[in-house]
Amino acid sequence: MDNPDASIDRARAAAAAARDAAAQAEAYADQLAATAHAATSGAIDPFVFRLAIFALAVCVGYYVVWSVTPALHTPLMSVTNAISSVIVVGALLSVGVAGVNAGSNFAKLLGFLALILASVNIFGGFMVTERMLAMYKKKG
Repeated sequence: MDNPDASIDRARAAAAAARDAAAQAEAYADQLAATAHAATSGAIDPFVFRLAIFALAVCVGYYVVWSVTPALHTPLMSVTNAISSVIVVGALLSVGVAGVNAGSNFAKLLGFLALILASVNIFGGFMVTERMLAMYKKKG
């Protein structure tokens, strides 16, 4: 069994790596927004640029999800559950890791909300997957 102190150190290192990755992603998004702002001579506000990216992501996500054939639904639900489990890990880090107290109360509240919604998604996904797999079992 691992030493608890070593586990805590690994968890802190993972949290630091996640924080660094988030900072790099934010810097990249800021750089893209600044580039768009400069390329259009200030005609596009960075907030509008990010809002447009979000709107495009929603449209692409909608068409991807509704284009799935029913035969692929069960494997897709399993992948969705795996993605939600990653969200749960991030939400747990946001809500209550003792070593990560840099977040505001608003961030902790959003992390708790993400934790609740992702948990509902995971358990609901397992229930739907179980029900769909039951349709293929032989009766009697």
